Amino acid sequence: MSKKTLLAILAIALVLGIGLTYRLMMMGSETQSSGAAAIGGPFELVNQNGDTVTQQDYAGKYMLIYFGYTFCPDVCPTELQVMGTALDMMPEDIAADVTPIFISIDPERDTIGALGAYVPHFHDRMVGLTGTVAQTSEAAKAYRIYYAKSIPEGEPEDTDSYLMDHSSFVYLMGRDGEFIRHFNYGTAPEDMAKGITEAVKSNG
Repeated sequence: MSKKTLLAILAIALVLGIGLTYRLMMMGSETQSSGAAAIGGPFELVNQNGDTVTQQDYAGKYMLIYFGYTFCPDVCPTELQVMGTALDMMPEDIAADVTPIFISIDPERDTIGALGAYVPHFHDRMVGLTGTVAQTSEAAKAYRIYYAKSIPEGEPEDTDSYLMDHSSFVYLMGRDGEFIRHFNYGTAPEDMAKGITEAVKSNG
């Protein structure tokens, strides 16, 4: 086997491997309302008022969920702003049926107080949720969220000056907590508002 052929085979294997990894990460995240997607599940966290809550506290309403962190310099505030704007663009009766939720992937810094000062900037009904590392990790795992601490070069391991690499999806969950659809990063507020409105009307 020539070196050129071997390199071609390795390149194809690499592409297939990347594709499979992406498929596994995103499996079930396609738009659908059957509840078949393996996204979502039970969680127990603490809101910005210090109250312990679970998914059952939001049963009967739609949840619009985003995972991020308060120290995020750009992506998180942008997505949360889109969520808040989308809610304000929707018919009032439909918007009132949707609870916007921000779940921290950085509980070490995202205290109850930090969330309480943060989430009102994006919508007056937005809920901020944090908890122990174990609790937030379980929630992120249930929603298939990737995240990892990114420590700047030269900083010690225990530094507070770090970023969090993470997935950036907004999930729409049904009244029963089942996955309905997701919105990718960069979705315009009007498109999100339209998508949520159509989903609510279709699912009742």
